[in-house]
Amino acid sequence: MENVKAYLCKMMTNRCIDSLKSSRYKREKYVGPWNPEPILFEEAHALDPFDNVLQKEGLSIAYLRMMEHLAPDERAALLLREVFEFSYSEIANVLEKKEDNCRKILSRAKQKISGIESESLNFENNKSIINRFIHAFEQQHMNILLELLSENVTLYSDGGGKVKAAIRPIHSLPSVLAFLYGIAKKTSTDYYFEIKNVNGQPAMINYMNSNLYSVITFYIESNKINEFYIVMNPDKLRLQLVDDFFSPITEN
Repeated sequence: MENVKAYLCKMMTNRCIDSLKSSRYKREKYVGPWNPEPILFEEAHALDPFDNVLQKEGLSIAYLRMMEHLAPDERAALLLREVFEFSYSEIANVLEKKEDNCRKILSRAKQKISGIESESLNFENNKSIINRFIHAFEQQHMNILLELLSENVTLYSDGGGKVKAAIRPIHSLPSVLAFLYGIAKKTSTDYYFEIKNVNGQPAMINYMNSNLYSVITFYIESNKINEFYIVMNPDKLRLQLVDDFFSPITEN
């Protein structure tokens, strides 16, 4: 075979496109907001190809959510061009489309994800903002909360119909705070949390009744929290990863 790379990429891309089409159908029947399955890393691995993609493209939860707005061929074109640096002729061969068409597909994809271009990916700075938010939330320091939260902040709570969660996005600062304080009042006495690296960014890993309860990730822009993503669907929490990309999370 003259070009093994091209053959393998074409075969894998086609399988991924088929999978995306199937996943989109499932999303349409999903109960409530859909958040990506968070990936938990105990430490960074500089030589891991997946980590390289995370660092290069900023595949945060916000980015992955935005990717869901892309059609399968748009998603494929974006990744082939931006991550794997394929030429337009190579992309055209993989997608079995004309080069001009591939350029238009990529242009549409970039336009759709432009809303998260300003996302902060500074891990330490974001961690500081999240810690400040947690402290201000616990102490009910409204002046600091107003400083850290966007006026138009939105919260997406993903229970997948398996556990109690908001079935619609929650908009505006007062509504989001009211929802979060409502959750806080229902936590058990043994509740605790850890700040961990999730999808390359700091996130809250919450435990209750000695079990993993939820994962909260954040979209931060201009030093303000613009969006909260809460994953409580137990099916997704069972898939969390610690150090090995294919190993399930272990509970203490």
